Amino acid sequence: MKTDLTDTTSSKINKALVLGRRAIGTPAVGMVLTLVIVTDEENAYDALKAANDASREHPSRTLVVIKRASRSPRDRAKARLDAEVRLGADASTGETVVLRLYGEVADHAQSVVLPLLLPDAPVVVWWAVNAPADPANDPLGSLAQRRVTDTYAAEQPIQELTGRADTYTPGDTDLAWTRITPWRSMLAAALDQVVCEVTSAEVEGEEFNPSVELLAMWLADRLKVPVRRSTSQGPGLTSVRMQSSSGPIILDRPDGSLATLSIQGQPDRAVALKRRDTAELIAEELRRLDPDDTYASALRFGLDRLDEEAKVTAPKEQVTDAADPAPEPAKAPAKKAPAKKAAAK
Repeated sequence: MKTDLTDTTSSKINKALVLGRRAIGTPAVGMVLTLVIVTDEENAYDALKAANDASREHPSRTLVVIKRASRSPRDRAKARLDAEVRLGADASTGETVVLRLYGEVADHAQSVVLPLLLPDAPVVVWWAVNAPADPANDPLGSLAQRRVTDTYAAEQPIQELTGRADTYTPGDTDLAWTRITPWRSMLAAALDQVVCEVTSAEVEGEEFNPSVELLAMWLADRLKVPVRRSTSQGPGLTSVRMQSSSGPIILDRPDGSLATLSIQGQPDRAVALKRRDTAELIAEELRRLDPDDTYASALRFGLDRLDEEAKVTAPKEQVTDAADPAPEPAKAPAKKAPAKKAAAK
């Protein structure tokens, strides 16, 4: 069941929800939370589809906030709210309200969303794209117990990851971190099978992938060993190699679906480690609404500190080359980098 409302208000949207539930005979008591999705028109379909798939596990009221840019100055000065209310089969197992905000009302989205929140139910805000620099202090983020971003969708993922560490607040999380949950589980299980001491590690994955950085920081933070990162053609994470007192431990996934776990003295084992879609990632995040202390600890470890400790395990070839006069030209651009940043500012 779909109901279109043009130039409407939050009060009229609530009335449409009540009338729609009566028409299809569905109560609202089965909703466990309110999921607020902040996105643009281009990514709205994919984000809503992922939320609907996740609602089979977590029935929720989904509010999709789309800030529309008006064409003319006259239209931009006029505030307007359009809504599309979906119930029943059109909203999977929950309720969906698509909100399109025009003009000045786009700067006050929290005043539109607040009356539509389910009473006495937790609130989760997910920025599918264009997440704020400080989610906890964002007007919409301040309404939520859990705030989900995705640094992989940012234009500069690695810089975005550094910014997340500076503004982290309990309740923040990142889908780039959620993507490495199977990797963390498999590596922890591998270390439980042998009695050894890990001395160093290397994480390999595609370039500009924040999941590679997060997994490397997690290993360095938990194992207290230097961790190097290397690039590959992907997809995503491709391998993790750990050097230990009992031999190498390797988890290799070249094709994005099936991985091979190799432990010294044991036969190689094939393990399922497929790349998950957004619906599975959102469903995992909605299973727990308390602060993720492990994510906070790995995020605060810092990329700069990871670079410094990785120098300990640098190959000997790089150390001998550093003594030659050849690398001298490479030092000049490094000195000019601050000037470029200052000019950009």
